[in-house]
Order: sequence, then C-alpha cells, then structure tokens
Amino acid sequence: MSNRTRDILKGVRQGTVSVDEALLALREEPFEDLGYAKVDLHRQMRQGASEVIYGEGKTAEQIVGILRALAEAGQDRVLVTRLDADKAAEVERGLLAAPDASTATDSSALLDLHFSYHPEARLGMLGEMPESSGIGTVVVACAGTSDLPVAEEAALTAEFYGNKVDRLYDVGVAGLHRLLAHTDEVMAASVVIAVAGMEGALASVIGGLASCPVIAVPTSVGYGASFQGLSALLAMLNSCASGVAVVNIDNGFGAGFLASRINHMGL
Repeated sequence: MSNRTRDILKGVRQGTVSVDEALLALREEPFEDLGYAKVDLHRQMRQGASEVIYGEGKTAEQIVGILRALAEAGQDRVLVTRLDADKAAEVERGLLAAPDASTATDSSALLDLHFSYHPEARLGMLGEMPESSGIGTVVVACAGTSDLPVAEEAALTAEFYGNKVDRLYDVGVAGLHRLLAHTDEVMAASVVIAVAGMEGALASVIGGLASCPVIAVPTSVGYGASFQGLSALLAMLNSCASGVAVVNIDNGFGAGFLASRINHMGL
C-alpha cells in the first residue's frame, strides 16, 4: 500500500476525509500517461508491490520520468531491472537534476529516496531495502560462478520485497559435495531458487532434497548445444523431482518475485 493510500485511509479514520472523498481519491488517476509509458499507479494497492521498470530498451530519461511518476504517487521503493552501468549513472544524474517544470508536479517526493545500483545483477533501486517480513528464508542456490548475475538478480529482488535470503553459490552438480555441505540450509528454507545453466541438473537435485517449493531458473550459460539456455530450460521442465516450477531463461527477477509471494503467503 502506498503512503498516499495510507494517508487517505487514516484521514477517513480520523474524520478529516469523508468516505466519498476517499473513494474519489482512490479512483482518480489509476495510471499516469507520460506519452511513452502509462505508469500503473494502483499496482501496489492491487498487488502489494509497485510497478517494476524493465530498463532494457528504455532511455535513461524515460526511466527517470517513470520513477518520478511513481515516487510522486507515493511509491517509496521502485525496482529497475536490466539496467547497465552507463544508463544507471545517467538515471542517477537525472534524478538529482531539477525536473521539467512543465511536466513535474512534486519533485519533493524524490528528496528522501536514495537510488542505488547493483552492477552484477544489473538492478537499480529507488528507496531503501526493507526489513525482512517473510515467514522464513529464501535460499538462492547457484550452480556456477558464471550464473551469478542471474542468481544475484533473484536474490536482490527477493530482498527488495522483504525476504531474508541465504546465498549458496558455486554448488553445481560437477562437485555435488559442495551442495551437500549445505543440506541443512536447503531443508530449512521456505523457498529455494535453483539457478543453473549447462544441463540444468541442479534444480532436480535440490528438488529431491527440499520439502519446500523449488523455483528453477535456467541460464544461458553453456557451450553450443546448450542453445543459449534452451537445454537447461527443457531439462528443468522435465525434472523428475516433485515441487519444481520453472521460470524463463535468465529470469532471476521473476524467480525472486515469485519466491517472495510464496514466502509471504498467509501473512
């Protein structure tokens, strides 16, 4: 729920805002049309998380415009995925610059929001990481060092949405003892994200150990016959282990978001 929505509901409780005024305010501007984007201002109210910006293919100016629109609507945390370092630096400069007076409504919303960039995961974050609020721990298990960018995208996404995350990196099946040394963490997890390229076997191994849902993430890491992650994707889809679900190739964000949903069920 956004800060603006909370203020409206508090006003109703305190008698400073009528029910009709509150209904009107909540119905107004479900999205803001920036021309190049229709920014969903009601997503946090509907889904508990504000709109996520997919950075690839967007200019820095467009990303800044969307971030400003979300912040001005009361979103105190916004995630930007697939953001390269050069564009991230442009975004940070754009957020610090004075907004265009002809389009901006309230630049003060950005004054207290910090923008940070995580290069390995290619993630930008407006706002601070929250305290952990999930029912347990999300474990992110990564087969090899080459899979780290996708694994970090998953791990940081999960943390961004209020989850405690344990990272188990370089625990692929080529040295199974490395994973077995962390059996306790796997068995105690609420959700496990298994990130692997090559033949994608890690997800099946973890699926046979864990009593919780396992989210498999195939990566595009591998030699020619891996077909940029297609081999890992098909292997994970055909896993004989029960309780394994699969997201798209290199989709660390999707895995981290889904893990957060699972880890907050019932709260």
